[in-house]
Parts: sequence; structure tokens; C-alpha cells
Amino acid sequence: MQNSTNNKHFDAARHVSGLSQFLDDMSIPEGTLHAAVFYAKVGHGHIKNLNTAPALAHKGVHAVLTASDIRGENQIGGIIPDEPLLADGDVHFWGQPIAVVVAETAALAREAALAIECDIEALSVITDPREAAAQGQLIMPARTVETGNVDAVWSECDIVIEDKAESGGQEHLYLETQGAFAVPTEGGGVRIVSSTQGPTAVQRAAAKVLGLPMHLIEVDVLRLGGGFGGKEDQATPWAIMAAMAALKLNRAVKLTLPRQEDMRMTGKRHPYSSDFKIGLTKTGKILALEATFYQDAGAAADLSPAVLDRTLFHCTNSYFIPNVRATGISCRTNVPPNTAFRGFGGPQGMFLIEAAIYRAAEAMSVEASVIQRANLLRDGDTFPYGQVTERCQAERTWDETAQTFALKAAQKRVTDFNAQNILYKKGIAVMPICFGISFTNTMMNQASALVHIYSDGSVSVSTGAVEMGQGVNTKIAQTAMMIFGLPEERIKVQTTNTSRAANTSPTAASAGADLNGKATEIACVALRERLLALARTELRGTADDTLTFHQEKVWHNGVETSLTWNILVQTAFFQRVKLSEQAQYATPLIHFDKTTMKGRPFAYHVYGTAIFEVTVDCLRGVYEVESVQAVHDFGQSFNHTVDLGQAEGGIMQGIGWMTMEEVIYGENGRLLTDALSTYKIPDIYAAPKRIDVRFLENSENPMGIMNSKAVGEPPFMYGIGAYFALMNALKAFRPDKRLLLKAPMSPERVLMELYAAAPVNT
Repeated sequence: MQNSTNNKHFDAARHVSGLSQFLDDMSIPEGTLHAAVFYAKVGHGHIKNLNTAPALAHKGVHAVLTASDIRGENQIGGIIPDEPLLADGDVHFWGQPIAVVVAETAALAREAALAIECDIEALSVITDPREAAAQGQLIMPARTVETGNVDAVWSECDIVIEDKAESGGQEHLYLETQGAFAVPTEGGGVRIVSSTQGPTAVQRAAAKVLGLPMHLIEVDVLRLGGGFGGKEDQATPWAIMAAMAALKLNRAVKLTLPRQEDMRMTGKRHPYSSDFKIGLTKTGKILALEATFYQDAGAAADLSPAVLDRTLFHCTNSYFIPNVRATGISCRTNVPPNTAFRGFGGPQGMFLIEAAIYRAAEAMSVEASVIQRANLLRDGDTFPYGQVTERCQAERTWDETAQTFALKAAQKRVTDFNAQNILYKKGIAVMPICFGISFTNTMMNQASALVHIYSDGSVSVSTGAVEMGQGVNTKIAQTAMMIFGLPEERIKVQTTNTSRAANTSPTAASAGADLNGKATEIACVALRERLLALARTELRGTADDTLTFHQEKVWHNGVETSLTWNILVQTAFFQRVKLSEQAQYATPLIHFDKTTMKGRPFAYHVYGTAIFEVTVDCLRGVYEVESVQAVHDFGQSFNHTVDLGQAEGGIMQGIGWMTMEEVIYGENGRLLTDALSTYKIPDIYAAPKRIDVRFLENSENPMGIMNSKAVGEPPFMYGIGAYFALMNALKAFRPDKRLLLKAPMSPERVLMELYAAAPVNT
């Protein structure tokens, strides 16, 4: 493990001891008021009458705010301005905020919200993206990524398969629900403490809605109790509502959503219904892929256009396919605006190509792994969006996984088990991944860092990265530790604050550590060189001498000197040497042309391969994931513990999406799975009996911090392998049946697939 200075998560002890502070743990000013949201109880309609008087008359209520109270613009849409903060005239989804009630306590505010009278004329509701497309309800015009000549190559294919694949939504279910509190500041400004992945997104949208310049709005984030993309843009409205109330009443106001309201009012992972056509030679080489993705965007754009771009970019996963045409259609439906979620559209694209390969293998009577291995990317291959592969590890991770975990022997063991058992069947599947690292919007690939060395030798680091459990603060602290030769206790990573780090990108796209870590590295290196130049003078050395920091001392040509870190810092302070540094990092080389859908959108790619083995009880429909075994490309990991935790967590969340987490809306647009009694996530009993993730050795990545690779999102995609392992187990029980390509593969769906005489459209 190169670069490893400390293999622990620096927040771990505070987390398990209960000392870590989250929004609800923070001290709030005396006299803070509390807010609750009144929201629509229909999926689509026109507000005919809104009577807030009963709520205003309720005990302890100070104000009820509606769209008419907004001083600026009633608009929080980021990419496309199509989303009001508070409904004004029409409502477009069940759960859309209409009013904010502010009272002495949260309980009183919620009670008062129930008293609001709202007469809404119901209009037709759309919950299916294909229906939305048929009615012309689109977020934007369709987008297409294309390479080669798809139409001309079908005649050269020995096998051509057409079908449909569907993947469902997914609830973020962060431990800490959406929330914020706001405090008025002098000069008519406001300070917002928010549970957000995007402090600047909150600041920018708040400025628009409140009618204030951004410099009068300070947004601060200590840490989040989970985000997964659900707090990238969708933390914004609650923060603005709190700020709006605080400014109106000149009192601190706090707003925290109860779990059920959080689930009802916020968007999920985008469901997709997609068509594909795949053509192969009889040897298994894929010559062509045509795909059409119907994305369920929900009632407003949110981040759907960007999510759709990544779906198109990742629809070939780890494979080189010379002829591709992939079209994405973002469809407007009457459910909460769907949003970013770990993988950001990539998993939906990868699910389609794996579904297509599954169908092709079925038609050719071969293992899907035969087709997968034959088409893996190599250096010099070109992705459909124009980027050329470099340092490609697709074949290497596959071969090391197959060898390390004896893939052929495992496949034979599964085949033998199935031949000897009637009511229990095993399934095995291999899942390679290739995931691009960078925001697909080139402009967002920048970050800044502010580093102070205090006169006592302690160090403060401020960046735009938000700690949400993924360990980004640990990696940023380690960067400073390695450059300055200091122990953990000498470094403090500060809260994420728009006054210290301006114009930040959200902590998302697996780029938080890369962007902010690189900025920290630049700032720390500049400070180190400044201090070492002073040390050279103090030690009367020459320019050719090698000076370094190690164990809080200055070392000369590898030998410890008497000059300590503290003495050097104090000397610098006395001599008026600058002990602060601000730096910016912008990812080099990347570019993308939206008009041609070509370019180099990613700094690099992460590769890996996993083997899944499952056992299905074919009488009851229940199943177990026996094992997940993977070789993953972490680059040169400099924190094994953090990276392994992210890999295992991502795998588990991916399994949940593919097997049991089912988001269901009624025909009227109401969320039916709005509680943990109806929305099921993996628990300890659903976890694989064995997860074994190995680190790919000798993988370098000069585009990443300290030669490492991003790890937040790529492992999520391994979860797709659980679905196809289950499909293979079902096929072993019903070899005569053409199984639907529809996820999640819940136990209920397993039963229906096993015993239905014909495909079941549920």
C-alpha cells in the first residue's frame, strides 16, 4: 500500500463514541423558532384556494410563509429554471411544498400545518416515463451519443437481439434527514447551517430567492449523516425556507424534515425504462449497440440532464463496441424531481448493456462471461463519446479476479450443485466496471484550499469538500500530514464554509478528494517550499542540499537536524514570512462539446471486476448472496481502511438497489413506500456471507491525489452482478422461460418469475 501514512478514518472514534456533531447536535441560539412544511396532497392540480388563517391562529405560531412572501425569485432550478421553491398556482407532485409554518416548537409547527386549508383541482397524473414521452412531456430535447455506423453494421452480425430493460428508483435513506437552521446577521444578511453536499448551491439559490447578493449569505457545513447525492441539490429548498423565515421574523429558525416527510417530498434515483438492440458475431464480438433510455426525471429538471449524460457515457460499461447509438429522453412525470444518486446515471447505463449481454448469451447458449471477456476495453480503444482509453485496467482486473477467486472452478461448482438440487438453485455472474471520474460539466472541475500554519505550529485546512462519512476529511488531513511531516493531532480540517472557500462545486461525482485534495497539496507544497527555503538559510545549507520535513523536524540529506518544525515556524513568524496559502486546482486536459457530444469529459477511469454467487430457495422465492469477490483498481491507495469501507458500502448499496429497494408510486402520484415498513433496505441478514475486495497492485494515477483513484461511486456498480447471478439461478430452475429484464429482483418478483406461465408486467 503505497503512500499509506495512516490506515484509519480520523472521525471513527468520534462517531462510535457519539462525540461527532451533526446538525441536530449543534447549539442553536436562544429563542430559535422551528419550521414545518405544508405540502400538496395530490399528484397534479391547480390551487383554487389556500387558507392559512387556521394555522396562523394556532398556538405558538409566528408566521405562515407562502410564495407571496418571497422577496426575490420563486425559483430554485439549477440546470433548468423550472422548479419553484413554493407552489404558486399549480402543483406538480404529491409532496410539493406550498407553505412554511414557523412556531415556537417543531411539534407546534407541524400541528399548525395540518390546519391549513387548501382546495386543489385535480388534474391528470403521469407516473410512467414512456407515457410522458408519448404526451410530449419532456425536460429537454433528446440527446444522442453516437460512434461508428450502427445502421450499416447489422447485416454483418450473426446474432441480433432486441428487448427492453427496466431499472427502478432508490431512496437515499441517509441517516440524517434534510435540515438546516438560519440566523439573521447584521446588514440584512443570513448565516445558514445546512446538511448539504453543495454549500455554494445553497448560497447561490438562496441569493436568488431572498433577493440578496451572495456575500450576504454564509453557508456552513460541519458534516453530514450521509448524502449519496440526495443532498447535492435537494438540500437547498429547506435551507432557503429556514433563511426566508429567519429574515422575515429576525429570529433564528430551524427546519428538519421527519423521515416520512423526507421520503415523500424528495426525489430518488432515476428509474429508467430502456430499449436495446445488440449485434454480435458468432464468436461473441459485439459489433453494434443501439439504446434508447426513457429517464423518469420527475416533475422538474433538477440534475436530470447531467444524470442522463452520464447514462449515455456509461452505456457500454467496460466494453469496446465500435458502433453505438445511444439516445436519452428525459421525461417529465408527476413525482418529486429525481436527483443525483451514487453513480449519477452510470448504473442505469451499465444495467442496460449487461442486460443486452445476458440476452445475447442466452441466445448463444454460452456463459455471459464469455462475451464479457471477449469485449473488454484495451488501451487505445475509443469510448462512444470520443475519449481514448489510457492506463486501461479492464482486462487486468478481470484476469486477476478470475485467477484469484478461481472463476472456472466456481462456475463448475454452481453447475454441479444445480444438477443435484431441485428446489435450491445457485447462480453466478461476473460484473466488470469502468467508471469515469470528473464532473461531466467541465466548469465544475475546480476546487480551492486555504491553509494556515499558526505560530504554535498547528495547521488549519479549509476546502470546499463536505465530509458525509466517506472520509474526505481524513484524506485531506493526510495530504497535509505527508507534506509537512506532522502527526494527525497537528492538523485540523475546518468546516466547509462559503466565506473561506467560495464558488465551490458540490462534493459529488467521486471527485471530492481529488479536487480538494489536489488544491490542498498545491497550497501545502507552496508553504513547505517557503519554509524549507528559510530552513536552508538557518542551517547555512546550499541550494543542492535536500531538506525535508519528517517527524516534526527538518532533515538534511536524510539526516535529522536540530531544527524542529515549531522553531522553524516561529522563526518564520518573527521574520514575517507568509504562513498562509490559498490555492486552486482545475482538472487539466478535460473538455466536452455538448453540440457534438464528443470530447474528453473524464480525468481518468476506475476499473474492477467482481464475481457474485447466490442461492435461491425456489419454493419460497427467498435468496442469499453467498459471496462477492472482487479485484478493484484503487490506484495507489493512501488509506486502505477508508477505501475498503467505501468499496464494501458501495457494493452493499448496489445490491440493495438491484434486489430489494423498490420505490412504488400509486396512480395518483402518492408515494406508497414512504416508511421503513414498506421500503426495504438490506440489513445484516441480507448482507453477503462473504465480501472479499482485493486491491489491484501497481496501478498508478497521476491525475489523482497522491496517485490514488476515486472510490466513492465505482464500487456501487458491482451490485448489478447480484441481479444477474439471481437471473442465472432462476434460469437454472426455469430453463424454458424468458425472464423479464426488470430490477429490483425482490423475493416477490422471484416467485412470480419462477411460477408465472407468461411474463408478468408488474
